[in-house]
Amino acid sequence: MKTELKAKYLQYLSHKKQDEGFTLIELLVVIIIIGILSAIALPSFLNQANKAKESEAKQYVGSMNRAQQAYYLEEGAFADNNNFAQLGLGIKTQTQNYQYKIDGGGTGATGVTHQAQTGGINSNASVRAYLGAVVIGQQTIAGQGEATTLAVLCGAKQPLATTGVDAITAATYKQTGPLCPNNTDWEEL
Repeated sequence: MKTELKAKYLQYLSHKKQDEGFTLIELLVVIIIIGILSAIALPSFLNQANKAKESEAKQYVGSMNRAQQAYYLEEGAFADNNNFAQLGLGIKTQTQNYQYKIDGGGTGATGVTHQAQTGGINSNASVRAYLGAVVIGQQTIAGQGEATTLAVLCGAKQPLATTGVDAITAATYKQTGPLCPNNTDWEEL
């Protein structure tokens, strides 16, 4: 009789598990946990999306710096904003997230800055601005009389509230090369 009782008890337990579902409390707990996890993950995800947008500006400003150095080597002068296409980069002056400008340059200039300002087609103010600068170095290459060029890439520490030329102040030039703007809103990259 004991074996029959055990078999019936096991049969009862197996049928009971098939009939059960989730209670309302269990479902609410799972929904709350999912909500908390998504509230934690969403800001991190949005921050990564902005970093991806900002990588475009860093890449373009760095390319503008290198192109200006090559242009100076070939032409003996820096390209200015009117000669943006002469750098041969094939980039637009306005993209979805940024406007690109050259400040300074031209014949006789000792330095030039490249700006990636917020205010592109999408005008996303949550991305940081970038600034690049190229200057003529103080040393010349021995025996050739050609000057070296020095470059720097700066990034705003946080998104700037304004767009346009006022949003970016020019880099300063020292004998050691270009420096990022003096205020605490900028960092050298």
